[in-house]
Amino acid sequence: MPPKVWLFLLASAVALHAQGRAGKGFAQPQGAREVAIAAIPGVIAAGVHWTLAWQGTNNADGIIGTADGGLLFAQEQPSQISKLDANDRASVFLENTGGAGAIAIQAQSDAGQGRILVVQRTCTDPGGHPADCHQPTAVAVLWPERKVLADNIAGQSLGRLNDLMVSQAGGVYFNGDGTFYLDPRGHVSSFGEGLRTNGILLSRDEKTLYVTNGQSLVAFDLQPGGSPANQRDFARLEAGGTGDGMAIDAAGRLYVSTQPGVQVIGPDGKYLGLIPTPRAAISVAFAGPGKKTLYVVGSGALGPDGQEFTTPPGVRNNAKSIYKIPMLAEGFAGRGK
Repeated sequence: MPPKVWLFLLASAVALHAQGRAGKGFAQPQGAREVAIAAIPGVIAAGVHWTLAWQGTNNADGIIGTADGGLLFAQEQPSQISKLDANDRASVFLENTGGAGAIAIQAQSDAGQGRILVVQRTCTDPGGHPADCHQPTAVAVLWPERKVLADNIAGQSLGRLNDLMVSQAGGVYFNGDGTFYLDPRGHVSSFGEGLRTNGILLSRDEKTLYVTNGQSLVAFDLQPGGSPANQRDFARLEAGGTGDGMAIDAAGRLYVSTQPGVQVIGPDGKYLGLIPTPRAAISVAFAGPGKKTLYVVGSGALGPDGQEFTTPPGVRNNAKSIYKIPMLAEGFAGRGK
């Protein structure tokens, strides 16, 4: 058996065992951990600390910075998008989002907020009754208008969707059970081979598309019409774990959320180091004044009693915590992530 296949089967067995110990089907998140930050030249100084910006039991995912220094986060189960302002004050930003689980912002500028797009997961939450779900998942615009852009590919369901990225030209790259491109005319096509993707990200010049693929990153060249081509391995996540969300900084470095923390990859694909996080990180974005603050979503949170929030056996735990940390690097301007 090839080593990669054996490792994948072993990891699957471990995950299933952990789920079994937690009850019927769902594992509890691990509690918060102490971490020490080592310097990564030009990225982060040694000894800085994560600060808790928000925590709750009703999910947070798909974070993205806004032009005014705030941070949007998707809450799939209550079907809303919430916002943290620069002082970590939370408010509901959009309601009735169709179970939005990830957010993209098109044509963001200092003059104002661009179009807000989401992947709508509808009733596909594995903690609910997905077998009875007949509402199609979709890529949709939620602001300033509401419009479904795509809910199928050649008449077939898109499946449960993970993440999305929108280009300045209006093309949308998204993933879930596969990797897809929605061109500005509304046509959906699939691309990529042998991928287990979650995060998806455009380069600064929008000539390259990056997607997570387990413990590695894959890159595609974007053709003049926006279609991805020339799939190739780009980088390895050397600190372990599997890639989830991604962000990019002004120098073209990539930041990938993983179980150990945020792994930093140079624009040439060189591994630069790990920013360990208090909880397993699932989403990452630059925000705040000058985009000099890095935010992550971690799995798990403290409940109202100050103790680690847990759920009964068989009930999915959607508690999340959002942390922030000061950076030497700054996020790429003009785009949410």
